[in-house]
Order: sequence, then structure tokens, then C-alpha cells
Amino acid sequence: MKKTVFIVLAAILLGVLGWQVYLKVQEAGGLDNGRRTRAVAVESSPVEKRTMHDVAIFTGTLYPIYQYVVAPKVSGRLERLFVNIGDTIRSGDPIAELDNAEYFQQVAQARAELEVSRANLQDSKSGLATAAREFQRVKELRRQKVASEAELDGAEALDSAARARVEVTQAQIKQKEAELKAAEVRLSYARINASWDEALAPRQVAQRFVDQGAMLKANDPIVSIVDTSSVLAVINVIERDYPDILPGQEAEVYTDAYENRVFSGRVMRRAPVLQEESRQARVEIEIKNPDRLLAPGMFVRVNIQLAVHENATVVPVSALVRRNGGQGIFLADLEAKKARFAPVTIGIRENGMAEILAPEISGQVITLGHHLLEDGASISLPGASAQRGGKRP
Repeated sequence: MKKTVFIVLAAILLGVLGWQVYLKVQEAGGLDNGRRTRAVAVESSPVEKRTMHDVAIFTGTLYPIYQYVVAPKVSGRLERLFVNIGDTIRSGDPIAELDNAEYFQQVAQARAELEVSRANLQDSKSGLATAAREFQRVKELRRQKVASEAELDGAEALDSAARARVEVTQAQIKQKEAELKAAEVRLSYARINASWDEALAPRQVAQRFVDQGAMLKANDPIVSIVDTSSVLAVINVIERDYPDILPGQEAEVYTDAYENRVFSGRVMRRAPVLQEESRQARVEIEIKNPDRLLAPGMFVRVNIQLAVHENATVVPVSALVRRNGGQGIFLADLEAKKARFAPVTIGIRENGMAEILAPEISGQVITLGHHLLEDGASISLPGASAQRGGKRP
């Protein structure tokens, strides 16, 4: 009995407390009548006008403006090597020399054979003169009816044969002269000299492939020669950027070797095709290198300015948000304390700023807190109360 009374009293007490809580909730506006709207604290930044630069960034490798491999045209033993890696050479300077004894003997033999042919020519001319006189004598005797027709024909045949021998000997002389010239050319190939337009700058030895005493075949590499007075930065451009890269454009080149220095370049050539495997096109940028600071093989970063938009409408990149699959910004209505969402078309991005191509906007854009906003949401700006003369919380 006592237990039942205790339970009844406890129930009455809980009912009274619950009724008091209900009354307080109703005074506060109720639970089911909708939550009170709280203003979202945000930060804003003004819409600006400035010049925007569309700069594309690429990576590439440096190559010498000229490079070729020096190789002998004839085989032989490398007797002397006059240059080494890093040496500066000019056009006409000797690079290497092969053992030329064999080629020297070939020249001597060709010269001796030429002398023999010339001697044969003199003998043939002498025989021709004799045959010509005999032919004239027999013709005169035949005119006088002293010599027979057969004697005249024989004399004429001897004269013709003598003339033919002279012509053959003359042809042999030309042949021997050609053989002598070929032997002299082969002899000259035994000495290898640097050769290019003398007006061009001196060049350097980039690599050595053999040492003195090596046996070389024709076209075996000896050294490679490079010209680094200018270098080429080679980059590969994807299909999207290909139409915007044109010969004559200025470029800024950076390398880790000189972190605080910018090298100026110019787009010289653009491949007319994209490689099927990579879908990229080769672009060559020439960079003047008078101090030889840049070396072929360096990794470089290349900035190419594709476009310039003056007096562009820009907002901080931090103001951009995505809503409903599109990109836009929240404009701050300072009088109504509301945020208005506006879909926008983005143009150039540079240094943390984004160009707004459409629509035309002005005023303040929300840069912080917009992830909590919807169109028409209430906002509060830090310092707004202080600006009206109130105390800042």
C-alpha cells in the first residue's frame, strides 16, 4: 500500500515539472514553430578592376642550339687527339689526326702512274707525227702514180691508229689525275679539322668517345661539338594549349641552378603535328646564353603569356563556390544583411584572383563562411557594429 502511494506521488511530481517546462518552451516560441534564423558570420572582399595575364606554365629540357658528332671519313689508327672535354675551338682548328702512312703511299703511287701516263702521251704524240708524215708522203706518191692504193690505205690506217693512241693516252692521264686527286683527298681525311661558318661563335667539346691509339672505322665518333651561345628549351604542348602557342611569343625560363634569375626566351618553332602516342607537340624556345650560364640537359620551367585582359573584373579565388553543379559567388548585400548567390563564368586566374567574364558584378563578395550559406541567407560581417558606432563583441 505504501509503495503504491509513493508511485502515485512521484508521477504527480513529474507531471507538474513537465508542465512547467512546456510553459517555458511556449514562452520561448515553441519547438515545432520553426527554428529561429541565426546570421552566419562571414568575411567579404571588394570586387576589383585590374589587368590579368593568362600565363601557361610548362616544363622542359635545354638543348644546344647546334650539336654534331665529329667522325673520320676513312678508317685508321687514331694517332693524335688535339682536344678534350670543355675545350673551346674555332673553325679550322685541328681535332684529330689518323695514321696517314698508307694514304701517303697511295698518293705517291697515283702520282707515279700519272707521270708514266704523261710519258706515254709524249711517245704517242711522237708516233703520231711519224705516222702523219708517212701518210702525207704516200698520198703524194699515190698522186704521182708511184704508190699503190694499198700502200695509201696502210699509211692512212697507221695514222688513224696513232691518233687513237694519243687520245687513249690523254684519257689515261685524266684518269690518273682523278686517282691522284682521290688519293690526296683520302690523305687529307686523315687530318680532321673543325669546320663551320667562321662568322659563327666558337664552340666547345661536349664529349669525347675515344682515346689516342684507338682503331677507328669510317664514321666512328671521336668527339661531339656544341654551340651554347644560345640554347633551346624544348617543351611538349598538349592539344588544349597548342592553338595558343605561336612563334614569336615571349617566354620566361627558370631553372633550379639559378633560382632567383629569370632568362628571357622566344618561341622559335612549333611542330606542325602532335605525336599520336602522347598527343603532344614539340615547341622550341631559343634563349640567348652569352655568359654560358645555361647548360644543355638542365631541367627548366617555362612561362608563356597567352593573353592579357585589361580592366578585368576580378574577385579572390577564395570567393568561388560550387552550387547545383555550377560555379558561382555569394554577393554580400550590406544593407539587407543578406547573401545573394550569382552563377558566374570564370576567365583568367592569376595570383589568387579570378576574372569574372559574366555577369557584370560590383560590390562585396563573400570569401569566408560561404560554405554555410544558401541564397538569401542572413549574414553578419565582423566589425559591422563598430562601424555603426557600437561596441565590437
